[in-house]
Amino acid sequence: MALQNDYQDVLDVAKSVGAKIETREENGKLVIKGSVDHAFDRDRMWDQIKAKHPKWNDEIMVMLTVTHAEPYGLYTVKSGDTLSKLAKDIYGDMKLYPKIFEANKDQLKDPDHIKVGQVLKLPPKTIANRA
Repeated sequence: MALQNDYQDVLDVAKSVGAKIETREENGKLVIKGSVDHAFDRDRMWDQIKAKHPKWNDEIMVMLTVTHAEPYGLYTVKSGDTLSKLAKDIYGDMKLYPKIFEANKDQLKDPDHIKVGQVLKLPPKTIANRA
């Protein structure tokens, strides 16, 4: 139970991306097993683990199946969101917001006008970080 408390931030990310997971502590490690819709969602969980937990390699085991092969993750816009805020939160660089805009030109005419409840496609980091 102690490791679950230590990794609550990771479990919160899992919940926010809609991961279907089970957790248990086994042999001194937190085991997270389940599925996520997109590789992008799995990567967000790993980013949280690696950014906040320096001993993660000794403390956690993650076994996630990705259920959809398409390269985009999906994100539902919440109050206060902007494309630059999403780019900062997801890719670590607010200047990458044009990548999100490009992926959503079918529904966005202006990167400064997104609406609460809109479902945006989010390119994976490998695409977003390309120059």
